[in-house]
Amino acid sequence: MTLDDAYANGKYIPGAADYPPRWAALARGFRDFLGARAQCGLAYGQSSRQRFDLFLPEAEPKGLMVFIHGGYWMAFDRGDWSHLAAGVLARGWACALPGYTLAPDARIAAITGEIGAAVGAAAARVAGPIVLCGHSAGGHLAARMACADAPLPDPVAARVARVIPISPLSDLRPLMQTGMNATLGIDAAEAAAESPALLPMRPGCTVLPWVGAEERPAFLDQARWLAEAWGQRWHVAPGRHHFDVIDDLADPRAPLVEALVG
Repeated sequence: MTLDDAYANGKYIPGAADYPPRWAALARGFRDFLGARAQCGLAYGQSSRQRFDLFLPEAEPKGLMVFIHGGYWMAFDRGDWSHLAAGVLARGWACALPGYTLAPDARIAAITGEIGAAVGAAAARVAGPIVLCGHSAGGHLAARMACADAPLPDPVAARVARVIPISPLSDLRPLMQTGMNATLGIDAAEAAAESPALLPMRPGCTVLPWVGAEERPAFLDQARWLAEAWGQRWHVAPGRHHFDVIDDLADPRAPLVEALVG
């Protein structure tokens, strides 16, 4: 038995193919609008994908939000999501969007390490509290930063006020039964070591899994599993599916932005 259909999103979303070019266009327009407040391509490592973009508010930042993109660890890059910084920027927070090496060039454990390095590099540029957010595979990576063994320096981890994994993949074991695993190469040992729902949460961290009400049942399960494992609340966004559940990040008045920086 495979679980490919359980984790297929696009085939259940009308107009799914239109979303990636729309995201990219919105992201380009947002960077152009910000001008010098968009600092793009900052290095946190040696490779071309080990870069992050940093977007700054008009005044001194109140803190730092980090958004980690999804794509099943196999697709997209930081430049496709710049517009999602708009909500927190309007609330006076800076926003960093890291890229990372994609599978199969990196295993998930290595990607987790890259995100830890990216968060540390962004934190060195912006003072104050840190909030972490990610979508789908990025939700997994955001949740990993809330684990007790997160690859964050202690001073950076101490600044992390809250984490909101959106539509997170919190238990990687079901993905071993999908065709994606031919690329991801998840084995039992990596699933055990990289599944937030199977790991202890870092003490003092607040985590709020967030998922769309219209998402595939598997994603509702994944969000619930994380909340239950860590004894946290979880939020189901009415009327949202896997591709538009992130749209509210661009709206400073949206409940998602309020949950992050309110």
